[in-house]
Amino acid sequence: METDKNRWLIALSAVAIHLSIGGVYAYSIYQNPLHSTVGWAVSDVTLAFTIAIFVLGLTAAFLGIFVEKYGPRRSGLTAASLYGLGTVGAGISVQMESLVLFLGTYGVIGGMGLGIGYISPISTLVEWFPDRRGMATGLAVMGFGAGALVTGPVGNYLIQTFSIPVAFYVLGIGYFVLMSAGASYLQKPPDGWLPDSMDETDLEEESSDGVSASTDLEELTAREARKTPRFYLLWLIIFINVSAGIMLLAFASPMLQSIGGATATTAAFIVGYIGLFNGGGRIFWASISDYIGRTTTYAIFFAIQILVFFLMPQISGAWILAGLLFLIITCYGGGFACLPAYIGDLFGTKELGAIHGYSLTAWGVAGVAGPTLASTILETTGSYTTALYIINIALIVGLVCVGLLRWRIQSVRSAQETPTTSPLD
Repeated sequence: METDKNRWLIALSAVAIHLSIGGVYAYSIYQNPLHSTVGWAVSDVTLAFTIAIFVLGLTAAFLGIFVEKYGPRRSGLTAASLYGLGTVGAGISVQMESLVLFLGTYGVIGGMGLGIGYISPISTLVEWFPDRRGMATGLAVMGFGAGALVTGPVGNYLIQTFSIPVAFYVLGIGYFVLMSAGASYLQKPPDGWLPDSMDETDLEEESSDGVSASTDLEELTAREARKTPRFYLLWLIIFINVSAGIMLLAFASPMLQSIGGATATTAAFIVGYIGLFNGGGRIFWASISDYIGRTTTYAIFFAIQILVFFLMPQISGAWILAGLLFLIITCYGGGFACLPAYIGDLFGTKELGAIHGYSLTAWGVAGVAGPTLASTILETTGSYTTALYIINIALIVGLVCVGLLRWRIQSVRSAQETPTTSPLD
């Protein structure tokens, strides 16, 4: 089946969308300027970010059906409009010195743009890259993880040179233009389309270069998927992996100073590199998962983190601790990157966008649970060590969930009498 679209340009379009919405990870550049200029409390400024991430999860969950119904182009343009409007509206809010309006624009409107923008290109990418599901989706969400590397310096320059409102105006318009350009090229492939390197037989066997072509376990709707134990095991796996990673993201600097003995300047310098490992881990692990299988990849995530979280309280050197921190962050980013491809492997691509949205509620819940648990333990014990060990117990539970999911997969295969070689392994 011929098409006039280039699948690599489709992937680039997805990266453009995710690079824009990934700017939310640079939100900390607004903290001190808003506090000193407008006088808002740090906790109030932080609340806008919390609302944005929470709304992201809700929007992804409940508007996944919207993405499936109207397609990636219209969904992407909707995301561009909402995210651009929310960011520009944040600038207006700052000029008016209205915290309530700021929470509504950046947090709610911008958060809806984040949610739709995050899931809108993913199912399309999976269909364009049946031979490289992990790599393709990893490339897109790498943009989300690395978005702070662009927004951070640009936003900081605009704030220092002009003002906070100008920064929001310029970034909001820039996001809208870049996301609209990416969304305009997005389109699902024709029915039955396969890349030139594949033919029908490749869907049932390994390709010549050793990458397992995608053989979906079942083709299910979102409603059907939510009735399976596999979905809830996957939800728990994502929840635990994200909770561990986001706890470190929230407390990286003070932890480096408390455990590793780093100065505040050194800790800030190390934290600046987190975006590189967050983004790099996404493309690395997602690409690797095409070769070793998604279930094995998640098992490796938990095995690495169990070992590292056990070692971290015993480390004294700041840069050794930083290396362990970077390793965990690659697993955090890799968990997001492998998720869409894993969903396709488990439930097919019929309603992948909707299922992906439902699974991202784990992100929203973990975004609150991880930092809250860590801060509560810290306030109670006065030490990060207890928090690290408790998270480690959760990671062991996560590894058990991966084992149970592998068992469920094998049970379904046995019932279907299907081949055992698959990216699921």
